[in-house]
Amino acid sequence: MQLQQTPASGAGRQPDTRLTREAAELLARADIHLNGRAAWDMQLRKPGVPERAFASGNLGLGEAYMDGDWDAQQLDEFFCHLLRARVADDVRPMRLAFHALYARLFNLQTERRAWMVGKEHYDLGNAFYAAMLDPRMTYTCGYWKDAANLAEAQEAKLDLVCRKLRLEPGMRVLDIGCGWGSFMRYAAENYQVQCVGVTISKEQAAYARSLPGGEHLDFRLQDYRDTDEKFDRIVSIGMFEHVGHKNHRTFMEVAHRCLEDDGLFLLHTIGKNKRHSTCDPWIDKYIFPNGDLPSIGQIGDAMDDLFVAEDLHNFGADYDKTLMAWHANFEQAWPQFSAQLGERFHRMWSYYLLSCAGAFRARDLQLWQWVLSKQGVLGGYERVS
Repeated sequence: MQLQQTPASGAGRQPDTRLTREAAELLARADIHLNGRAAWDMQLRKPGVPERAFASGNLGLGEAYMDGDWDAQQLDEFFCHLLRARVADDVRPMRLAFHALYARLFNLQTERRAWMVGKEHYDLGNAFYAAMLDPRMTYTCGYWKDAANLAEAQEAKLDLVCRKLRLEPGMRVLDIGCGWGSFMRYAAENYQVQCVGVTISKEQAAYARSLPGGEHLDFRLQDYRDTDEKFDRIVSIGMFEHVGHKNHRTFMEVAHRCLEDDGLFLLHTIGKNKRHSTCDPWIDKYIFPNGDLPSIGQIGDAMDDLFVAEDLHNFGADYDKTLMAWHANFEQAWPQFSAQLGERFHRMWSYYLLSCAGAFRARDLQLWQWVLSKQGVLGGYERVS
C-alpha cells in the first residue's frame, strides 16, 4: 500500500520511508489514512512520527502530537477507529517492556508514592477544573440515561449512587477519594446523612472545606489506609484507578473493617478488559502517575471472602459523552489559561480527553459500579437505575 500523496489542507508531503509505509498499512486496517480527507485521518505535519510511534508506542505518538508533529480533525474518532481495529496489538516497542515489567513487579502506589497523583494532577488548580467540570465539580463519569447536559448527568449519577446505597437520614458515610466533595454535599443535602471524605489532594481538600453548608461534612487530607472507624455506608467514586493491583486487597480490607456488618459499599471505577496489561505509558507520564486500571478478575480476587457482589452495572459508554462535554468546556475556557499553561499543555490535555473518549467509544475501557455487602443482603439486592 502506498502512502496517499494528496495531502489534506495544512498537511505537508512526507518522506515515503519503510516505516511510513508500514504505518499506512496498519492504519488502513482501521480505515485511517495518512493525510487523508476523513475527519479521523492522521495529518502528518513533520517527518518522524511513524518512527516515534513504532519506537515508543502511544508514548511516542502522544509526545509527537504534543509537539505538533501530527493532527486529526476528530482525535476522538481517530482513537475509536484505532482501538476498535486493535491496531496497537501489533505495535509492541521493546523499550516499553521495562515499563510493563516494572509496573508488574513493584508497588507503585505505596503510601509515600500515592500522594504524587494529587500533587501532579488534582492540584493543577481549582479554577482550571471549575471551568472544565459541572457546577458541582464532579470529576467522574456522568449518568446520561435521562440527562440532556453535563450538569444533569452528574446529578443523575450522584443520585443513582445514593439510591443504590439505600441512604437514610442520620447514616454515617465514608467517601474514599472524595475529590471536591460533590457526592458528600449531594448526599447530605438530599438524604440527610453525615459524611467523612478522604483525599490526597491539598487543593481538593481546601476547596471542599471552603464551601458553606458543611456542618455534617468532614474532609480529611489523608491516605485511605489510615482510616479505621465504622460507617453505615462506604462509597468510592473514581479513586480505585489509583490504588494499584498490589494494593487492591489492602483497599478491600480497609473497606471491610470500616463497614458495619449490615452496610453497603459502592465501588465506582474505570476498568480494563484484560487482566495482564499495564497502564498506558503516556497517561502514566503526563496525566495520572502510577495509575493502574483494574480488571473484573482483579476486583474479584481482591474482595474474595470479604464481600458479596450484590450488583455490577456497566455504563462505560456514558464516559464518552462525559469526556466530550469536558473537552467542550475546556476548549471554551482555554483562552483564560493559555498564557499560564501554554500550547503544549493545550495539546496534551486535548489528547488526554479525546483519546480517552475514543477508548470508551470503542469499548476498550469500561465504567463499573459494584454494590458490595459483607454478609449478603437477605432476600437479595434489587437493582435501581
